[in-house]
Amino acid sequence: MVSSRSIVAKDADLSLRFAPKHLSSILLKYQGKRLNSPNDLVYRSDGTLYFTDPPFGLPRFFEDPRKELPFSGVFSWKDGRLRLLTHELKGPNGIVFSPDEKYLYVSNWDPKAKTVTRYPVKSDGTIDRGAIFIDLTQQIPGEEALDGMKADVKGNLYLSAPGGVWIFDPQGRHLGTISAPRSVHNFAWGGKDGRTLYLCARSALYRIELLQPGIRP
Repeated sequence: MVSSRSIVAKDADLSLRFAPKHLSSILLKYQGKRLNSPNDLVYRSDGTLYFTDPPFGLPRFFEDPRKELPFSGVFSWKDGRLRLLTHELKGPNGIVFSPDEKYLYVSNWDPKAKTVTRYPVKSDGTIDRGAIFIDLTQQIPGEEALDGMKADVKGNLYLSAPGGVWIFDPQGRHLGTISAPRSVHNFAWGGKDGRTLYLCARSALYRIELLQPGIRP
């Protein structure tokens, strides 16, 4: 982390939050071109920030005239250096590490490829070629796709998808689904013991107590 400050993804820029009413942008461009709209982010234990950059914060998404990058990327940032890790996904969205940080998981918001890709993480913080870890394309019809992700200390993966929060074990087996009255798009671990999962819908906030504590930033 960066001292006592908070990093927030804010529409079409990545912002460093100094105080509740004071936002100062730290990342706006990659190789001279404006970032799309940084969406989700996660820290590695060495302080490297990883984030996804789909165009979903732009009014016309992929067709928006303000879109400058010809791809949607997954980036890392540390010590002032911004790296493009991959641009193979159409709509990279949720992003999370495995507990041992050997793998980086990225969900894809694409109605034609509702997948989670798992990337081996190299010692220098870059990633190796990824492989499809979860594919819900046939199981979930329609335009809705995959959103935020989190992991617990056992390595189970929690995925926002149509129908609720889908839970998968480290081998990719579906363990169950947490249902909510409204569609959940993201969530966060909380509580004194880290076992409370707060679920964020568009117009509601829910919470549920779970058996395993989650990995918190």
